[in-house]
Amino acid sequence: MRWALASSLLALLLAGIPGCGGGGVHEPQSTTLLLDSRPNAVQAGIYAAKAESFYRKAGVELEIHQPGESTDAPKRLAAGRTDFAILDIHDLGIAREQGLDVVGLMPIVHRPLITVLTHFYGDVRRPRDLEGHTVGVSGRPADEAVVDAEVKADGGDPAKVEKVTIGPDAVPALLNRKVDAVTAFWSTEAVELERMNVPIRRFVADRHGTPKYPELVLATSGDLLESDPDLVRAVVGATMRGYRFTALQSTKALQDLLAANPSLDELEQQEQLTGVAYSMHAIAFQPGVLREWAAWDLENGILERRLDIESAFDLES
Repeated sequence: MRWALASSLLALLLAGIPGCGGGGVHEPQSTTLLLDSRPNAVQAGIYAAKAESFYRKAGVELEIHQPGESTDAPKRLAAGRTDFAILDIHDLGIAREQGLDVVGLMPIVHRPLITVLTHFYGDVRRPRDLEGHTVGVSGRPADEAVVDAEVKADGGDPAKVEKVTIGPDAVPALLNRKVDAVTAFWSTEAVELERMNVPIRRFVADRHGTPKYPELVLATSGDLLESDPDLVRAVVGATMRGYRFTALQSTKALQDLLAANPSLDELEQQEQLTGVAYSMHAIAFQPGVLREWAAWDLENGILERRLDIESAFDLES
């Protein structure tokens, strides 16, 4: 009798403690994140945060989605069809000009990833040598502006550079010499070419005429930021923790990325992560950097009017 009474009292006590008993257990809040591309080393911090349970410990169950061929991430965010997304910063600015209420939450990388690639043994040895040559551009908003800025900063005439749209086929276009140079990402395509033992020159944007700006940002909708700030803070905090973990334990973070995406080539991803790791710092936006970027985008025709960075980015994260 005494044992039964003690057991009953203990059960009643436990029922009143948060996390014990039926009413105290809180399931993680489900949410979705849309990537900007197929998984690669730049996103290692996100996969590490999921694998190491940083999201779950923050009360979040994160579902990661890859984009389709015709995915328009800003529109999906604004329509509530995804809660979070990784956006190119230029796309975010353009989306806001189009009236879409998307808001940048934190940088994923802190410098431009875009670069101009050309054959090492070709005629183009510096950006102004692109005069009289053909550059293949992907069609991304910043491609032509970066080419022009690099040539101009090196004393050349951008009007003398021929640009042709090749879509995402930068590597084969350069390999087959369909063009003399291409715009690409130094974090992915440049690594791919180097792994193929193709000697190349890189004219990285922020070393040849552009400001240093965060190429990729984690974003959400203004509606979600207003209606569920706790969820937004939880996702931002866990994502930052994932990138800090990646900086300190890159080998484990790489394994987390590969475990979630077994089709990726381990050596290629390791080389990508080694190259991009120093550009992934888990810190908040710097308003001065954003203002300089927005002014550059306006000057180069990517944006049509000055962007209000205080409303376009959550500077309190």
